[in-house]
Amino acid sequence: MKVRADIAALVREGHSDTSIAVRLGCHRNTVIRARQALRYPPAGVLGRLYAEAVPTGRVAAPVGRLPLSPERQAANRAALLAALKEAA
Repeated sequence: MKVRADIAALVREGHSDTSIAVRLGCHRNTVIRARQALRYPPAGVLGRLYAEAVPTGRVAAPVGRLPLSPERQAANRAALLAALKEAA
């Protein structure tokens, strides 16, 4: 079994040191030493780099009322004026 090659592959996939150690059945320090020998950054730094590089596609829901487009505002204004003319 090529532990260092397996560790390198799992590091590139973005797994943590603990996760890699559990998957490969080795000690966490083995993963840390292999990461250092491969000149990869620590797990926390690499995880943040992956998180920043890969967008999640999630968009936060807007809070409050959404602004209306100018076209929608004009249509609403026209409908209100027509309703006021009919009522008069």
